[in-house]
Amino acid sequence: VQLQASGGGLVQPGGSLRLSCAASGRINRFNIMGWHRQAPGKERERVATITSGGTTNYADSAKGRFTISRDGAKNTVYLQMNSLKPEDTAVYYCRLDNMDDDYWGQGTLVTVSS
Repeated sequence: VQLQASGGGLVQPGGSLRLSCAASGRINRFNIMGWHRQAPGKERERVATITSGGTTNYADSAKGRFTISRDGAKNTVYLQMNSLKPEDTAVYYCRLDNMDDDYWGQGTLVTVSS
């Protein structure tokens, strides 16, 4: 299983970005995909997850601003991030809980700065 993330970049406070992560390989029909992030000097934290059935879960910091979605046919998960704040600056990692094991993407840097 491989995960390929994209969509990071530099954005001004209040701006938006959309992250994508495509999974390939033997994907279990029942799985959970999600986004985590790690800011400089901090531990990695969960941002949002979505099950193969479409159930979503968000960290408090993401509620109301971020939306996670997925395209099952493409095994791709998205993270639409709006109203971005400087404290959202981090490397964002996608994750696949494939029931038999966890897989991580390579990370994509999001920088929120004026």
